[in-house]
Amino acid sequence: MGLIFIIISISIVWVASLWKIFFSHSKPTFLNEGTPLHTKNVLLVVAHPDDESMFFSPTINYLTSKGHNLYLPCLSIGNADGMGSSRKDELYRACVVHKIQLQQVNVLDHPELQDGFGKVWNHGLVARIIEEEVYSHVIDVIITFDSYGVSGHCNHGDVHYGVRKFLHDSSPGNIEAWELVSINIMRKYIGLFDIWMSNLDVMQHPSGVMHCLLNEHPLKSFRAMAKHSSQWVWH
Repeated sequence: MGLIFIIISISIVWVASLWKIFFSHSKPTFLNEGTPLHTKNVLLVVAHPDDESMFFSPTINYLTSKGHNLYLPCLSIGNADGMGSSRKDELYRACVVHKIQLQQVNVLDHPELQDGFGKVWNHGLVARIIEEEVYSHVIDVIITFDSYGVSGHCNHGDVHYGVRKFLHDSSPGNIEAWELVSINIMRKYIGLFDIWMSNLDVMQHPSGVMHCLLNEHPLKSFRAMAKHSSQWVWH
């Protein structure tokens, strides 16, 4: 009897989570609407090929659907396992799925910015690269990792601190900056049920300080991640 009650309860919460995701009337106001008067140039800064699809896919789907101009600097080719060339090509193919203009994708292979858990990146160098991107594309908004970097990869954290250094030292002062909030491992793997905790996080902050972007195109996200075939491995 107890098991049946648990199954029914989980099923009810699962259905309610689906309803919340697909039929909720609350719409995000992140960066306003992408109308001609509000379209913005957005710089999404990642560390490795596949970061864009694995971590930022809902953000990309939202930005492109609202008509914002998305620029994607990837600060390394992800050559930790010697597959950098393949991973770079995979990134371009994923960007086609995401509808990011390929001329707005910049994949770097700097000797001081190499992929690896033991590779510490110079925050000043990252800041200079960000500065060049910002002024080249007249950027209004920067989006990147938070200090933990979702997965805890040190390169993700270095990107975060490089962006912070740019904002502190060189930013013209009119640039918005947003970070992807890392969550604990339990929340990462409970799927639909996390929608309630994410919304609670948003409600606990002043309006406009935190946003919860639902992935309205999960199949597109899957197709984009599938382009990173070299990363579909079991460790």
